[in-house]
This record gives sequence, C-alpha cells and structure tokens, in this order.
Amino acid sequence: MSKEDIRKQTKNELKDFFLAQGKKAFRAKQVYEWLWQKGVGSFDEMTNLSKDDRQILKNKFDIKPILLKDEQRSSDGTIKCAFELYDGHLIESVLIPSAKRLTACISTQVGCQLGCSFCATAKIPFKRNLEVGEIFDQVVYLNQLAEKHYQQHLSNIVYMGMGEPLNNYENLIGSANIISAEDGLNFSPKRITVSTVGMPDKIKQLVKDNARFNLAVSLHTAIDEKRNKVIPVNKRYNLDQLKEALIYYHKETGNRIIFEYLMLGGYNDDQSDARALADFCRNFPVKVNLIEYNPIGKDAFQKSKDQKMDEFKDFLEKRNMIVTIRRSRGSDIDGACGQLAGKK
Repeated sequence: MSKEDIRKQTKNELKDFFLAQGKKAFRAKQVYEWLWQKGVGSFDEMTNLSKDDRQILKNKFDIKPILLKDEQRSSDGTIKCAFELYDGHLIESVLIPSAKRLTACISTQVGCQLGCSFCATAKIPFKRNLEVGEIFDQVVYLNQLAEKHYQQHLSNIVYMGMGEPLNNYENLIGSANIISAEDGLNFSPKRITVSTVGMPDKIKQLVKDNARFNLAVSLHTAIDEKRNKVIPVNKRYNLDQLKEALIYYHKETGNRIIFEYLMLGGYNDDQSDARALADFCRNFPVKVNLIEYNPIGKDAFQKSKDQKMDEFKDFLEKRNMIVTIRRSRGSDIDGACGQLAGKK
C-alpha cells in the first residue's frame, strides 16, 4: 500500500496523528520544523525524534524530495540544475547571480500547456503540476548553492521557470505561503515574484486570496494580433480582458505591475510597438523589463539589435516609464529566459 506524502499534512493533522499514536502533540511542531524550516529529505535526519517516533513516521508517510540529476555552470556564474522527481520526470531551475542579487528561478510544472512560440518549455509535452514540496525543494537547494558558491543567501525568488504558475494555482499559493511563513523559510514576500502570461480570472483571485508577492506579466506585445501568434492563450484572454484584471489588481493592492517584454527582432521592437505598449501602460503604474531573446533551436525569431532595444527604452522613458534592459544570463548552458526544456 502506498504511503501518504507527509508534506501534504497540515500542522494540526500531524498533531492529531501523534496523539492517535499515544505520543506528545509537540512532536508535530518538531516534524513541521524539520520539513519546512530545515528542508530535510528523510526522517532519519530528524535527530531530535526518537528512533521509535521516526519509525512510526516511516510506516505511515513518505517524503518525496527532488533529486539533483545534473548541474551546469555558465561562464557568467549562472548555475542550472536538472532535478528528477519521484515519478521520474525532470524539471530545471536556475541560480542567477548579479551585482546586487542572487535570484532563484524556479519551475511550477513539468512542461507547459500554453504553447508560446518563443519558449523552449512549450516544445515539450505537459506532464503534470508540481506539488508544494517540489517547488519548495528547488528554493532550498538553490539557496544551498548560493551559500556554497557565493557565501550569501538567496535575495530573490522568481516563479519564471518551466510552466505557467497560475495554471498550478493551489500549489503556487501553498508554496509561496510556506516559503514566506515564519514557521517556514521566512523569506520576504516582497522578494518573491510570480510571472504569468496573463490569466484574468486567476489575477483577480490573487487579490481575493491576499497574495503578497509581486506580479509580473509576460506581455511581449501590446497588439492583440501579434500577441495571438506568440501567446496562443491571448485568443481566449485578450489584452482588454487582461487590462481590466490588472486595473482591478492595482486598485485593490496598490502594487505596481511588472511587465516582461521579450524583444523579438523585426516583430515587436519598432516605434509602433513601443507606442502600443506605452498606451497599454497608461492604466496603472508599471515597471517594464526589456528582455534579450535567447535562441531555442529552429524558430522564426531573432534577437533585437542593441540599437533597437536602446531606442525602444528611450521611447518609453520619455513617457516617464520605469524601464530596464535585462541582458541574458546563462545562455551558454540553455539556462536563460525561455530556454528551460530539460534537454538532458
């Protein structure tokens, strides 16, 4: 008979379990700390529990940690990790160093269902959503790498790896909550960013659920006809619907919207595209990240020229917008934006 995943148990459920075994209720708190503060992957690591208590846990539960399968280091210091899940599927996560930050880019799904034409993950079949523990484990491991290689803790976490986070809504919220909880990793939610292509109903749900992390939208163009071609879900949720959801989000939270804009040479990088983006952004305060395109194999896109990116940035800044050009990190190991596909 298969055992239950202990990381799906609440603290109260663990307390009830120990009481039913004739044990002290405080054991639940100890186990919870081992799981969610220290991130252990086995019951034998829970050294303040007796062997008898650990055996009781082993008889009833499993811990299903992700396992490192491969690790690559870029010439710029970026580290990409391939992790194997308990059922044999693979995911990738990336540690991205910069002058002021150490950022963990983590995945939420095995593959992706959205089919965005510029993204390598879209080329592989969708398998399943990641569980809370599997998302959490990526953060724990990348933090260990940050300490090992850079003698610092992670400063930021971005849900921008494989998959669409809002299509794994329950586990997204669950993982973000435990990562930021005092009895979890106690990571500031202000340093957590969740990226989505834009699901209006789920964005509104974030407001209702009082989600405290930052919201980034992978916009890539503010022209419906163009967005339909590169982000197929735009045919279901068009820019007007997305705009209405973001207006609601800003009104209720007061938070600035982050737009990710992938610069595709000859497709979305001329002055008319910049003007459309500026018009779209009149509705709420924004920060725009202009992102270098990274090749993903045989595709129809090319990288925008530096001059084009600079002109695009200048156009937006003259309209009092906050704009940053994000240069590629980890592209030589297929660890840059849009390149995660579990090739190994």
